[in-house]
Amino acid sequence: MIEDLLNDYTLRTVAMGAALLGIVSGALGGFALLRRQALLGDAISHAALPGIALAFLVTGSKAPLVLVVGAAVAGWIGAALIMTVTNRTRVKYDAALGIMLSVFFGFGLVLLTFIQRLPGANQAGLDSFLFGQAAALVERDVQVILGLGSGVLVLILAFWKEFKLLSFDRPFGAALGYPMRRLDYLLTGLLVVAIVLGLQTVGVVLMSAMIVAPAAAARQWTDRLGRMIFLSAVFGAVSGIGGAVLSSRVAGVPTGPAIVLIVSAIVLFSLLFAPNRGILWRRIREVRLSRQLRIDAVLVDLYTLASQHESAEHPHAERVLNVMSDVSARARETLRLLDGLGLARRIDAERWALTAEGVERARDVINRL
Repeated sequence: MIEDLLNDYTLRTVAMGAALLGIVSGALGGFALLRRQALLGDAISHAALPGIALAFLVTGSKAPLVLVVGAAVAGWIGAALIMTVTNRTRVKYDAALGIMLSVFFGFGLVLLTFIQRLPGANQAGLDSFLFGQAAALVERDVQVILGLGSGVLVLILAFWKEFKLLSFDRPFGAALGYPMRRLDYLLTGLLVVAIVLGLQTVGVVLMSAMIVAPAAAARQWTDRLGRMIFLSAVFGAVSGIGGAVLSSRVAGVPTGPAIVLIVSAIVLFSLLFAPNRGILWRRIREVRLSRQLRIDAVLVDLYTLASQHESAEHPHAERVLNVMSDVSARARETLRLLDGLGLARRIDAERWALTAEGVERARDVINRL
């Protein structure tokens, strides 16, 4: 695989472009996710479609620069309208996103249909922006992604503290005198740039996944902003390279959807196995906690019963423990655990008693209550 990446010009070019796109979109997606604006990328990418169609209708050119400029203008107008509607009306943020996404995408489809019916063949290929055409990336496209993407990353580093305030405590940032609204527009503008860069690779329909998915996966692994942004960028890059390789190895699989499948697999793995937040690890912690609670409850029950006698190691019947509490209802299983830990011992077929170590452990539990 590495040899193919080094020697195959087409695969190397597509993989580099997709990896750079993954780094930029992943880094910006972290901020979008933390600001609870994950769907903003979806709305902007769909809003870019009529911009592409209008740029072609006005100029008659399919030059990537012309179409990208049209997409950027339309995407920015869509984002600005969402923020204006949210700030100046009583329409909720999610409703504004849904309205703008539907209106712009529907308008874009109408324009594309109109363009397809025009005489001549110059309009052919515009619909590739719906799902992307990463295989058509050339070295010049990669250079554009590298140049603009580097600018986006430099601005993220330059405004790191401000973007951090914007993501976690906007009112506090405003109280400190930072222009939070301008910073909001700046961060949204950077998001527009990233989305426009990705239109040719994954298309308007799938671009939102490149924004949201790497950040969602990274959020499962860490609570620190710096690590999350770094991991998100790494997941985006891995998805880009993995999607390009998968597309080259499996006939008929387009690169854009392959990239989305790879990043979706990363999200699924993170949701299951990430420490602290992963479903599997959370289930393991719950089982351990439940086991510890049952052990402590039976220890306390045995100690409470024995305290009515002269010795704290006085034995008692298992059936007595079963009726003392709901937790002790599975006393036999827990008593076997205590036996294995050296905290209790079996006297005969029915009776159990605490060991000296079990007595000390029970007193510690009672003191903590």
